[in-house]
Amino acid sequence: MRHGNMGRKFDRNTSSRRAMFRNLTANLILHERIETTDAKAKELRRVAERLITKAVRLGEKAYTPQDKLDDKQKAERLATQRLIGSFIPRWGVRVEKGGEAKKIDLVEKVMVELSKRYASRPGGYTRIVKLGPRRGDNAPMCFIELVGAMSDGAKKDKKAKAKKAEPAEAAAAT
Repeated sequence: MRHGNMGRKFDRNTSSRRAMFRNLTANLILHERIETTDAKAKELRRVAERLITKAVRLGEKAYTPQDKLDDKQKAERLATQRLIGSFIPRWGVRVEKGGEAKKIDLVEKVMVELSKRYASRPGGYTRIVKLGPRRGDNAPMCFIELVGAMSDGAKKDKKAKAKKAEPAEAAAAT
């Protein structure tokens, strides 16, 4: 019986499974949207949201410049950075459209950008979108993405344009 044994094993030993989730989490933070299997995405959600929650719980200390913090706040921020940095690699490389590689500090991205983005959100920082079966082995595939990413901005713009068009249509009808 598996009472109390939480989480999927993925037919891997502990170190391999941990390494897999470290890399998946780093890629999710770097690209903000990755494609993977359903089972991995559901387990990755647990890992990634815990890391983001650590930064969000700091509050404004997470994204305030260092020189404006007192010693206690600097220590709290450093401890959280070390906790996050102990799980994900410090640097990630993202290839831009021109083919040039851009080096991004993943810990700073979690601490500054993501903690500011999700400051007022109580949880649920990721979204899983099902894609269908993979061609080779029929494994169920999906996208896992951070909520409020760049792709969401396009959707918000469309909604805003639709709202602006409604009053104009009402004025034209009268």
